[in-house]
Formats: sequence, structure tokens, C-alpha cells
Amino acid sequence: MIHRSGNSKTLAVAMLTVRIEPDMTERLLQPTVHLTWAVTHQDFCEYISALRRPQFLPEVRSADTVVAVVDFDPDPEQALETASYLQQLFLGRIAIIALSTRTDADLLLHAMRTGCTEFLKKPFDPGEFSVALNRLEQQWSGTMGPSRNDGQVISFFGAKGGVGTTTIAVHLAMFLVRNHHKKVLLIDGHAQLGHVCLYLGMDGKRYHFQQLIQNVGRLDSEFLRGFIATHASGLDVLSSPDSYDTPLAIDPDALERTIEFLRGEYDFVLLDCDTTLAETNLAVMDRSDQIYLIATPEIGAIRDLSRYIDGLVRNEHTTAKLHTIINRYSSRDAVGIVQIDKAIRLPVEIRIPNSYLECVRAVNTGEPVSSDRKSDFASQFTMWAKALVDPSGSHQAEPAKKRFALWRTGTLRMRDEING
Repeated sequence: MIHRSGNSKTLAVAMLTVRIEPDMTERLLQPTVHLTWAVTHQDFCEYISALRRPQFLPEVRSADTVVAVVDFDPDPEQALETASYLQQLFLGRIAIIALSTRTDADLLLHAMRTGCTEFLKKPFDPGEFSVALNRLEQQWSGTMGPSRNDGQVISFFGAKGGVGTTTIAVHLAMFLVRNHHKKVLLIDGHAQLGHVCLYLGMDGKRYHFQQLIQNVGRLDSEFLRGFIATHASGLDVLSSPDSYDTPLAIDPDALERTIEFLRGEYDFVLLDCDTTLAETNLAVMDRSDQIYLIATPEIGAIRDLSRYIDGLVRNEHTTAKLHTIINRYSSRDAVGIVQIDKAIRLPVEIRIPNSYLECVRAVNTGEPVSSDRKSDFASQFTMWAKALVDPSGSHQAEPAKKRFALWRTGTLRMRDEING
């Protein structure tokens, strides 16, 4: 449920209620109407934790700050776990209010240690709660609000290896920087031997995204600079390890917290990811504003794209963010767009024209294709970057097709689907 008060120019606050009775929830929301906040409310009937990860509303993830009210009475241990999880997830921008009939020193101490900033005694006193909210408003009004950067997170996943995912991510990042002077971070999300720095002609040996995630507890703007490699264009890059070492174990929660921090530092954060549906990639998708799935117009890639989509559409939150790209497209391809639409049960939204030799030359020289080039490839990225920077404008990557409102399922064999 979304409850809004205030206006869009004021502080954007997410109000989370955890294990709160419905009548109590309404009483908790009433004082927010009188504050100069734009409030989004999300209720959780059960306690949450790293093992019981919920789907947060996009408005919650992008809020300037978060207020969470947690009822400690049903299960104090799980309530403490919830408080700790929320504190880590919304690091530096959350106030957690504990609600309980108990006021013993032991519970108060544990609540404080897990991140609770206020402790309210039952029965609920609206006046006491209003005082706590006013205190938070005074604390936040001078340091947060509209000035906070709220960058877009865009992730790229290939249906299989070799479909050009890294090439697409690198070029979109470069067009956003060069054409629109945006502050952009390009992340190589591969566990090892990613190609982002290679395609940009950079030495990325010192700058590993995985190491940054492991240091999320120390993360601030100054610490981040020690991990960033900057291209001559001004594009910032976080690389992947360039050796076949044992991959670092990545905590999905730490990954999500890292992405949310980076969102606040950049206009656009682009992630070039591998093809698996591992838990870390699902965490990336959860934090992404847009997810691009990439294939080429050949039967193996289309079959894999269809199966990839089948694995994702069960999650409505993720489905709403999915976009499909056909790379190296030509009107002379044996498999046409209409046939691909039918096979994957989702419209192809972007066609990247086949410019194989141009892209190979760019990779070999470490210099991406320039927007100054008069080529179909450059023109497509020019339109795409414009559409991202100005979603309300008339520039859109071809084609601009309406997304399907319903998903069709089926168990037809891929070759039958394509041959129709």
C-alpha cells in the first residue's frame, strides 16, 4: 500500500511498519499528514531479515530517508534481527522506532545496539510519536531532501556468452558521458576476467567491485575514490579481477547496500553482469531501475533468452523492469523480430544494428565507437542515451513498442515457436 502526504518537492520519506496491527498502522500514519514530507508507506506482516528478504517498493528504495516502526512484542529476537537488517540495508538514512510493552534495560540495550533510535512504550501514545517524528524532521531537514542525488541503476544480462553485453554496456555509458555530460559509473559485475576495462583500454587491476562490496561498512565518498578507475572521457569504472583466482564470496545484502550507496553518488550506475540467475544477480536486479536482457538473432540465443525470461517473470516486481535487446540485428536475418517476439513472449524494445567490424575495431583499439560517427550503430546509442536522460522527450531507441500487459506461457519447443 502507498500512502502519500506532502508534495514531491519536500523530503521523500519511506514509512515502514513491521508486525504492526492494522488499526495501529492507521494511527501511526496520521501524524505524518502534518509534516512537510512526501510519505510512502509499506507494511510488512512478518519480521524481515537476510533470510526473509522482502520486495521493497521502488519509492521505498529511492526515498531520501526511511522511518521503520517495529513491534517487538510478538518475538523480540526476530524484531532485533529485523532492526539490524534494516539498519544495514538503509545505512546512514534510516531511523528505527521500537514499540513494546516491555521497557526492561536488557531489551532497551539490545534494541539500541541493533540500530533503534527511539523506543516507544505501549499503549501507543500519538503525542509521543509525533514528538519523535518532529525530532527526526528537524534532524533531517538541513541535511537531506531534494539535493540528494538519486541516480538510475541499469543492469545488463546476456542470454548467453558472446551476444555483446559488455559492448552495449560500455557504449551506452560512454554516450551518456560524452553526449550528456552525466556522472556515470560502469561496473564490471563478472566474478573474474570481465572485459569492461579491456574494451576501454584501461588498466583495472587495482579496482575490483567485489572488494568494494566486502568493505561496505567503511563506504563513503572518500573511500570509494580509492577503488575507482577513471577513463579519459570522465567515465568512472569498477573492474572485476583479471585472473583465475577463487572468486570472492559476495553477500547479496552487502551488494544491495553497495549499489544503493553508489546510486546516491552518480547520475547513472550501469552494471555489466554475467548470465546466471545466481543470488547475487537477483540482488542486482532487485536494486535495478531497468534490466536489459540481450540476445542476438540466432536460434541458440533466442532459446536461451526465452528460458531466461521464463525464470524471471514469476516475480512481478522484476518483470515490470525487464527490457529486451536484439544485438547485431539485420533485416536480412533468417529469424525476424515478429518471430522473436512470439518465441520470447515479450516485445523486442531495442534493435542494435549489426556493426560487427566497427565494434571489433573499437575493442581492439580500446576506443569505443564515437557518437560523431555517421553510422546506424552510433545513431541508435545516441537515441537511447537521449531517452534515458529525458524520458519525457521524443527521442527513443527504435522501436518504441507498447509492452505486453499479459504474459503468455507455453511449453512449445523453441524451434516450433520460431518457425511458427
